[in-house]
Amino acid sequence: MNKIHLTGLLATCLLLLNACQSIEQISIDYMVPGDISFPKELKRVAIVNNTSNTPDNRMITTTNKQEEGVTEEATAYFNGDTKLATETLAKEIANQNYFDEVIICDSALRAKDLIARENTLSQEEVTQLATGLNTDFIISLENLQLKARKKIQAVDMGLFVATIDTQVFPTIKIYLPGRKGAMATLHPTDSIYWEMFAISPEKAIAGLITDKEMIKEASAFAGTVPVKQLLPYWMSAKRYYYGSGLADMRDAAVYIKEDSWDKAYGIWKSICDSKNSTKRKMKAAFNIALYYEVKDNIEEAVRWISIAKDYAQKIDRINPEKSIQLSGREAPNFYITSMYLAELLKRKDSLMQLKMQMNRFENDF
Repeated sequence: MNKIHLTGLLATCLLLLNACQSIEQISIDYMVPGDISFPKELKRVAIVNNTSNTPDNRMITTTNKQEEGVTEEATAYFNGDTKLATETLAKEIANQNYFDEVIICDSALRAKDLIARENTLSQEEVTQLATGLNTDFIISLENLQLKARKKIQAVDMGLFVATIDTQVFPTIKIYLPGRKGAMATLHPTDSIYWEMFAISPEKAIAGLITDKEMIKEASAFAGTVPVKQLLPYWMSAKRYYYGSGLADMRDAAVYIKEDSWDKAYGIWKSICDSKNSTKRKMKAAFNIALYYEVKDNIEEAVRWISIAKDYAQKIDRINPEKSIQLSGREAPNFYITSMYLAELLKRKDSLMQLKMQMNRFENDF
């Protein structure tokens, strides 16, 4: 099979296109499925703190890369504040209004253990917890490690900047009563960042957050990190549309700014249905794909961006019979339509999982 490979950055392609025509940018919000699909019968959840007094410090496996211009650097490792992280996790889950009720048990379940034991809750413990808290299942914080990377770096005009980049490594397990072992284990990671500018390295360091406050803020942040894996969530994405050309395209761009998408669609559809140049039809079809994505009709969005891609292939003179590698610089129209098609196909592939996860709301999302 012959293939056409696309290389390069979308931003480069957009800059090239902007040099001779107007591409406008907007932001859209849409829902993305979580990594875990909970049956709709699971309506009440308990968030518990199942961390040890002697946590496993082997969770952190990342290494540092030396950067140019760094005058001083140090890395420190900390155990997170698991009580605070559990509270934050429970609040974040409750704020999503996904479950009917969220119960918190932030006292460490194993704090009074006299002998070391396995982190994983036993089937009996899960059943006792779920019964005692009157919940359908358990989400447990099992570990929380922090890796803080401190740097001092010289910047312009005789200033120095001190930074702390703290990576958080929570471990989350999900338990169902009557099931042996955890239903799922998550190891999400993210980072939180602080910086301070001063006229000397000493003053820059002195102005930074203290280790005590850093642990507190990083632990609270760590409680928010697993939520995007546990539950569906809203995300923002940049999208683009053609707004230049003849008066009709400019009128449609005005309608978009006024949030009158149906009026803009009518103009673009008329261009596609009339005798216009291939380039005008490509732009209109591209914009129609965005119209349908805004309307959450991903099937139609994919159909229209495929039409735009076919036009772009003719404009950029792409030979589908040859296996070639193209960049946005060489085939700007084909590149941007192909990139948007890839984004829409990604959304389309996730729709079934999202609908299953939102089934508890009868797909009202």
